[in-house]
Amino acid sequence: MSIVSEEQIIKVLRQYNPWWRNPSAIKEESKPQKRLAYYEALKMMKHKTLRRFVVLSGARRVGKTTIMYQMIDNLISEGISPKNILYVSFDNPIVKLVNVETVLSIYKSLCPASGEKYIFLDEIQYTDHWELWMKVIYDSRKDIRLTATGSASPILEKGATDSGTGRWSVLKIPTMSFYEYCRLLQLEEPILPDNLQLTRFVEMDRAVLGDLMDRFSPLEGHFNRYLMIGGFPELVLSDDDIYAQRMLREDVVDKVIKRDVLTLFNIRSPLLMEKLFLYLCMNSTEIFSVTTATKELENTSVSTLDSYVEALEMSNLIYLAKPMDVGSKGSLKGKPKIFIADAAIRNAVLMIDDVLSDEKELGAMVETTVYKHIVSFYQGSTAQLGYFRKAKDNQKEVDVVVELPREKILCEVKYRSNSHIPATDAIVELCRDEKSKVTNAFLVTKQLDDFGIARHETAVPIMRIPAIVFLYLLGKAEADGKNGKM
Repeated sequence: MSIVSEEQIIKVLRQYNPWWRNPSAIKEESKPQKRLAYYEALKMMKHKTLRRFVVLSGARRVGKTTIMYQMIDNLISEGISPKNILYVSFDNPIVKLVNVETVLSIYKSLCPASGEKYIFLDEIQYTDHWELWMKVIYDSRKDIRLTATGSASPILEKGATDSGTGRWSVLKIPTMSFYEYCRLLQLEEPILPDNLQLTRFVEMDRAVLGDLMDRFSPLEGHFNRYLMIGGFPELVLSDDDIYAQRMLREDVVDKVIKRDVLTLFNIRSPLLMEKLFLYLCMNSTEIFSVTTATKELENTSVSTLDSYVEALEMSNLIYLAKPMDVGSKGSLKGKPKIFIADAAIRNAVLMIDDVLSDEKELGAMVETTVYKHIVSFYQGSTAQLGYFRKAKDNQKEVDVVVELPREKILCEVKYRSNSHIPATDAIVELCRDEKSKVTNAFLVTKQLDDFGIARHETAVPIMRIPAIVFLYLLGKAEADGKNGKM
């Protein structure tokens, strides 16, 4: 005998799909501002000749469900029968107790209409053998177009590799870029030249650059708020920043660590997981030594801690940046650098008072934000991302290294009142060394008047560029479909 009855499932489905009764009901759930992933997902789902299912992957609160509602709104506005559209969340405690086949069978009995069906399955990883059901649906139900979401990306990607090759694609959705943040708030955009590329800044006249930087001054106050609130759409639109941070802590952190991670990764010690995440927030942007961490976290085993770190990475809460060689065999080996997925998550967990006046904390926030933007910008490309640190001199480091077949880009964050770097700094030495094969180098600064080529004589010029400009232009290029071409 089933734990839940068919009547209970029917009741849930009717609650999830109010457009079956009133087509305009979708307007209450859909938001007017749309993220880049919305257009990508809609294009993939509606493609006339290449039938592919879509899986949206990202942390809680990044807007995956909203993108689904916007897709449903689009379908209904284009004349698709509302009863040919099904939305269901497997995060629901009742739906969790049944499988995809049962849900689709009940839906068919409720809405036996003919024609193409559009199925939206939220938090798909909570149903057993989801990837096998999606494979069966793809192969046997040519009348179904399907979009799913999930919060644990590698689990979804593994399913896509095992069963989904040629059947579905995973779209990763990070938190919003600073450019998307500005668009969401409908801020006045700086007027920019056409085809503006960061790597071409070194060729521009200083007066032209100065005029360009001035155009970003109206966004300075918004940039500080972006660092505090982060790229979570619902929180960005809130008019109560303190409450928004509390919601971030409760919804994004507590629910993920205390529920999602424990459920999906069979974590035996919830308290240890909480302590580990707090430890990583406190040491964000620093090199992570698992042996050091085990001593500071109850002398737990290295293997246990490694598995917990992997679970946090899979849950889209952290990034692990690996050490990379840059024209030298003397680079640090084996130890990753930890970045929290969004600086605002770190702020919400640590609850540091007046973080914007603390230069060290502010620097960590901006370095985190820069790394997140670069990861998103190069998603889907062949780029290798990581950091550089010289093995025999722990002070010599470059925050971000991007390596492509014909490019090697260095990025160092100096978000402080004085961004001067000595001639012995790692980025200077590497830009002098022709064996490093560096093609471009950026020094990300704090002030809008802190820009231009660094005075050090190097084979590759080091371009100083304010963080607000660097991040805005990366986000804009990505939104314009020019990602991967800095």
